[in-house]
Amino acid sequence: MTHTIRSWRAILVHPEHSILEAVRVMDQGALGAVLVVNHQQRLLGVVTDGDVRRGLLQRIRMEAPVTTVMCDTPTVAKMSDSKEHIFALMRTRSLNHVPIVDDDYRLVGLETLKVMVRPQPRDNWVVLMAGGLGSRLGPLTERCPKPLLHVGSQPILEIILESFIEQGFYQFFLSVNYKKEMIQDYFGDGSRWGVSIDYLEENERCGTAGSLALLPDRPELPFFVMNGDLLTRINFIRALDFHVENEVQATMCVRKVAQTVPYGVVELESSHRLLRIVEKPVEEYLVNAGIYMLNPEVLSLIPSSGYFDMTDLFRRVIEAGYATSAFPFLEYWLDIGRMGDFQQACQDYPRVFNMGPSRLAAAS
Repeated sequence: MTHTIRSWRAILVHPEHSILEAVRVMDQGALGAVLVVNHQQRLLGVVTDGDVRRGLLQRIRMEAPVTTVMCDTPTVAKMSDSKEHIFALMRTRSLNHVPIVDDDYRLVGLETLKVMVRPQPRDNWVVLMAGGLGSRLGPLTERCPKPLLHVGSQPILEIILESFIEQGFYQFFLSVNYKKEMIQDYFGDGSRWGVSIDYLEENERCGTAGSLALLPDRPELPFFVMNGDLLTRINFIRALDFHVENEVQATMCVRKVAQTVPYGVVELESSHRLLRIVEKPVEEYLVNAGIYMLNPEVLSLIPSSGYFDMTDLFRRVIEAGYATSAFPFLEYWLDIGRMGDFQQACQDYPRVFNMGPSRLAAAS
C-alpha cells in the first residue's frame, strides 16, 4: 500500500551529524522529529524534539553526536501494514510519527498523526498581546500597528492566529491599544476563520500581563498568553500537555540562543595571572520566548490597573509559592522587534511555512 512520504526525505540525518545539525533539519522539516539513517538508508533511530529537550535539561552539548539523544528502538511499521494498524500504534503508544520500513529495515516512508487525524477542538483560551507601539520598527508602524505588518503574504498576527487554529484552538482574545480599530476591522469577530475573537481594549499601556485583568470572566482551563509579534512553529498542544502533566500554575516557553563574543575572552586567576584566552567563544542561553501557559488562579495576582509585565507576574507567582516550569522548544522562533528581525522574518516565511511560489501567489 502507499504511505504518506511527502516530506520525510527532508528530515533525514546520519549518525555522524551533531544534535545541532539535527535541530536545524528538524526546524526546516517542521515535523518535530528527524530520522537517523545510515548510508544504505537503513533506519538507525528517531530523534524527537522531546529527546533533544531532555538532552538540553541534562546539559548535553549541542555539538555531541545525534546518537547521544537518539531512540534506537523506535516503533516502526511495514509497507504492508494498514493505516488502521498504524493509527492504532500511534494512539496506544502516544506517537506522532511512525517510520515505514521494508523487510531489510530500509526507510521507505513516514506516517504522521497530523496528517492522519484532524485536531480535536481545544477549549483552552488564547490571549494574543497586540497592543504594542512597535516604535523600534520606525516608519513601518507610523500608519500600521505592528501585528498587521505583512510577513510574506499575511499579517504577523494572522499567521499566529492560524497556527493556533491548525492545532484546534478556537477561543481568542486580542489585547489591543495602538491603532486598535485597524486590528478590530481586520479580524472582526473571527467568523472568517470559524473561531471566536473578543477584544481586551486597553485605555492605557498595560504591559504584557496587565491587560489580563480585562478578561470578562475567569477561564476554567489553563490558557495561553503570547506576544503578537512572534513568528514561530512551536507545537502549542505539546507545550500545553507539558504544562498540565507537570502540574504547575505557570509555564514559560524558552528557546536556546547562541551568541558569539566578538573578542578573545581572557580568563584570569586571582587578579592578574593569565590562565588562557578563548578566541570568540560562543555563549548559549535559554531566553524567554514570549509564550506562556497560565492556570486561572494566577489571575488574582494581577493588579486591576497600571503597567504590569509578564516577568512581573512570574515573580509574583514564584513569591506566592505556586509551581512554575520552563518548556524548552526547538521549532523555529523569531521575535520581530527590530527592522533586521522583520527583514529576516520576511526572508524566512516561505521556507518556515512551506509556502512555495504557487501557494504564495494564491495567498497574495
